[in-house]
Amino acid sequence: MDTTSRTTATSRTTATVDAYLRADFPWYSLDEGWTGRRWLIPAGTSPDGAVDYGSIGHGDEPVRSYARPDAAESRRYAVVVTVARRPGRRLGDGTGTLDATSVSSAAWLAGAGLLTAAEHSPLARDLRQNWLEQQSALAWDLADDLQGDAWSSLTLPVNGTPQPFRYRESEYGWVLAGDAPGVHLGAYGRGVSAYGIGFTTVTDIAAYGE
Repeated sequence: MDTTSRTTATSRTTATVDAYLRADFPWYSLDEGWTGRRWLIPAGTSPDGAVDYGSIGHGDEPVRSYARPDAAESRRYAVVVTVARRPGRRLGDGTGTLDATSVSSAAWLAGAGLLTAAEHSPLARDLRQNWLEQQSALAWDLADDLQGDAWSSLTLPVNGTPQPFRYRESEYGWVLAGDAPGVHLGAYGRGVSAYGIGFTTVTDIAAYGE
């Protein structure tokens, strides 16, 4: 990597960490049972500039490789999605309103994240886009029906306290969603068992940018 590339990468990392530091809610990650690599995914913001959600990855970054059909099979990762608890609110400039967040919001973001990470080589770009749109619509329908038959119950520790989650598996990996103190929590992964994980509050988010 040349000097310009390193500078650009550093600037992106700094901007990502800064967004996480601006959040007015706690971030969550896997607990100390996970000893591998951790990394940040750029946070999501609303039109009024508020940081509304973010994701912390664990393990291999699920970067798609269209040249290697077996690439997805060898990756192990789990991503924790933290979503702020937000009531429905009107934008300050009067241009519209934002819906309240919920556990379904966390389930949708986790499901969308898993789809984005899925390997579908050698689909052509337009076919892959059509596939993503169809699967994203299905993921939203599933997220909007967390008590439906597609989901099962799973209890996992959050800061050491057992908490109920809704859980489902697919050919692409697994997704779960529930509540945690101060936030809605989602997660998705592949190659890592959801049954053995736990969540904890991040005490030093800036360390993820080092």
